[in-house]
Amino acid sequence: MKTLSLMRHAKSSWKDAELNDLDRPLLEKGLRRTRTIIAHLKEKSFSPEYILCSHARRSLETARIMAHAFGIEDEFFRIEKNLYTDSADNYFDRLFDLPEKINHVLMVGHNPSITNFVNAYLKQKIDYLPTSGIVILSFDTGNWEELPMAQSRTMLVAYPKMLK
Repeated sequence: MKTLSLMRHAKSSWKDAELNDLDRPLLEKGLRRTRTIIAHLKEKSFSPEYILCSHARRSLETARIMAHAFGIEDEFFRIEKNLYTDSADNYFDRLFDLPEKINHVLMVGHNPSITNFVNAYLKQKIDYLPTSGIVILSFDTGNWEELPMAQSRTMLVAYPKMLK
């Protein structure tokens, strides 16, 4: 059994129009919402073993918060520049070289790719995954390379506004 958790980065600032999109920082509101998600995930015994994240500042900061909250060491944390621009079709490619002993990966990235990816598995489609939102999918396989063909199950869909 392999578990893939997909999380959209926390809410970020658009305050500085001169700032490159890759460099946008998180807002305090985004931090609060991420803490809400973390508290909910801890109640659900969420336990990722590995984190993959985009190199955009907002994704990297979100992923670091998650790593700290769930005790993920640096050796199990990888920045994937391609997650910034990847299409949903390429998400699986980021997983294929992971060690088989890793069974639960948290991927932190961006819309529209995350929404497009999870909608391929959700019975009730979503328009977009909100910031700090997470979808957890489980796959009936022991091999990361077999995920695209494996039977899957949606374990959780959660975002801050639904938890208030």
